[in-house]
Amino acid sequence: MFSFASQFIAMMTDKHVHILQVAEELFADRGFDGTSVRDIAGHAGVNLAMISYYFGSKEKLMAALVDYRSNYTRGLLEELNKDDSLTPWDKIDRLIDMYVDKVLTNYKFHCIMTTHLPTIQSGEIKDMITDIKEKNYEEVKKIIQEGQKKKIFRKVDLELTIGSVMGTLTHATLSKNLYCRVLSIDKNDDEAYRKKMIPKIKAHLKQLLRAHLDINNQE
Repeated sequence: MFSFASQFIAMMTDKHVHILQVAEELFADRGFDGTSVRDIAGHAGVNLAMISYYFGSKEKLMAALVDYRSNYTRGLLEELNKDDSLTPWDKIDRLIDMYVDKVLTNYKFHCIMTTHLPTIQSGEIKDMITDIKEKNYEEVKKIIQEGQKKKIFRKVDLELTIGSVMGTLTHATLSKNLYCRVLSIDKNDDEAYRKKMIPKIKAHLKQLLRAHLDINNQE
């Protein structure tokens, strides 16, 4: 397993981040296996030796990218769970805000995680990504379980409830061209898309979870 990644992230420079951002664009557009280290070096304006020195291999570069994008999310989820000043409903609302902002702002990374992950041949990378998703899932589950213990949320299928939220976000990112057409947005204007879709998705998911989780809707 790529245990080096978390320690590496703490030591990153602007050059490291630039290379990761270029790699993210290429991985999203071409897939992990369809992108070479030479491609990344060329688009980043650095030589191959620099990428080798910084990351060691394409697999370790991917591991660093996943850690770079994902660990911050886990930290926010852990802080949210520890905040006793918030009600379970407050936490659900902040959870939705956080995930919608994260996914719509970094939709290229989300595309890698959803579209290209099944095509990645490296079992170690797949295991690493699954481990990260599982840890974040456990933090989200705690929020729902807290509401259930306080008799605010009803009993639901936790896995499918969380899956419904993530599925909506995945659909919004992978169906961007469709939404741009039906909402009359220039498909090349990412900022206009985010401005239109972020409040729309937040409102929908909050309404969906309030109807789904409210104990007063217990059958």
